[in-house]
Amino acid sequence: MTTRFKLVVEFDGRPFMGWQYQDHGPSVQGALEAAVERITGEQALVQSAGRTDAGVHALAMVAHVDIARPMTPFRLMEALNAQLRPDPVAVLACEVAPPDFHARFSATARRYRYRIVNRRAPLTLEAGLAWRVPTPLDHAAMHAAAQLLVGHHDFTTFRSVQCQAASPVKTLDRLVVMRHGDEVVVETQARSFLHHQVRSMVGALKFVGTGKWSARDLERALAARDRAALPVNAPPDGLYFTGVDYATDTDADTDD
Repeated sequence: MTTRFKLVVEFDGRPFMGWQYQDHGPSVQGALEAAVERITGEQALVQSAGRTDAGVHALAMVAHVDIARPMTPFRLMEALNAQLRPDPVAVLACEVAPPDFHARFSATARRYRYRIVNRRAPLTLEAGLAWRVPTPLDHAAMHAAAQLLVGHHDFTTFRSVQCQAASPVKTLDRLVVMRHGDEVVVETQARSFLHHQVRSMVGALKFVGTGKWSARDLERALAARDRAALPVNAPPDGLYFTGVDYATDTDADTDD
């Protein structure tokens, strides 16, 4: 008899090849599964709400794992955090979940945040944690153009050629651009995203922000349904998985 545990995980993506287990380098999933095995002696699969790329971070990734050994959620969380050191991965919360709960397939919405530091000086403390864009950005123009991407569209232009999704059609619920001093923040939400979709959208919006593209250019790129119409892909440094909602959540804002 196993117990299904729901985990909320924070991680710095810089040392990892991404969330998913990789043969050619460390992964967040691999670090968590190794920690579970050291604690319980069990080779358990840790499944997440999303699969982040190399260098992408998470403030609140949700995952689940089935464990046969009797443990309280608090004890499991403490043990995992002890075993995960010195990897930059932390379990922020742990609770018993229903047997039919699935971190990926039960999700109703996922949220991402992208951080741009808009300044001439190089990054020191934030290196690898944000995208430095030295050219001034018009965040209001970026936000206005971003609204053209909200809704139900064919996002082929913003899809990686390695994307394995059955369809390029997605419904984007929210895409906002804000400025806080030197930092320009892009936040987005959808039930699911295509591979590289968020980074591709941010890359295109950066072109709008620098004045190289108009909102009409962004609209044309979307309509082209052609990856070649994309000007640049934003680097993984500034991308954060910030949260996921489930139909059974009493408080949907479990922000990542």
